[in-house]
Amino acid sequence: MMSCARSLPSLTVLALVLEAAAAPPSAQTKFKVDGKTSLAFWQMSPNFDHLWATTCPGDPDWRPGDSRSAGWTINPRLKLPSTSFADTEDTVHVPLFPRHVVAPVCVEAVRGEIDVADTVHWQGVHGLVAVQSGALISGSEMNDILMHRLMGSTQSPEIIFTLDSLIDVKTNGDTVSGRAIGTMKIMTYVAPVNAVVEAFHDSAGMRVLTKWVVGISELDKMTPSLKYYAMGIQANLWKHFMMGADLVLVASDGSAPASAGGGR
Repeated sequence: MMSCARSLPSLTVLALVLEAAAAPPSAQTKFKVDGKTSLAFWQMSPNFDHLWATTCPGDPDWRPGDSRSAGWTINPRLKLPSTSFADTEDTVHVPLFPRHVVAPVCVEAVRGEIDVADTVHWQGVHGLVAVQSGALISGSEMNDILMHRLMGSTQSPEIIFTLDSLIDVKTNGDTVSGRAIGTMKIMTYVAPVNAVVEAFHDSAGMRVLTKWVVGISELDKMTPSLKYYAMGIQANLWKHFMMGADLVLVASDGSAPASAGGGR
């Protein structure tokens, strides 16, 4: 009896080893950003009914603000905030006009690749996403010309986001949420990024929604020439600057993408 009792721990360890050996290996996947269906955006808080922009103005779920130029066709279902031009902060409704249905109507302004060492537990995630700053459109021709000048779109045409890791990962069905840790580079400005991320399966691929908020002082550092213009930053009207993306990832080898939850 003593001999059998002493052997039980060894048998338990052996069973665990065999179970681990029989477990399926973690999937290693390389994704690429589909440019025709992916977009990036920014939004100011307060937005004063016009301070937002997208790289996909052809999206039927998006509309420009009150200060738009002529020639825009506005979906009557898309109403502007009831605050009008009031100094009302809003860091919740970001983006103000989210996309509901993915369609290949975007200019190819976003590119990138994401490597995932383990798509079951979503570990070992890293990559790069680049956005053409000159493709960001607010709908006001005058404001857009100034915006592209401030971002140095001619000299430094791309805003580079480097993804170092995905932390605080949680799965719920086929949805993965967490925080993306990395850096952003615009012209010579480099800053850390800690963004909220949600990924889920979509008929077009794996849909990844991400956004983050920075203090308005960081916008001054991103675009140092902004201080030479009489705008809301000088009058302390702007409080926060929000950035984000609605990406569609497809497998680089052309195969059908797995669900975000690792097939759960």
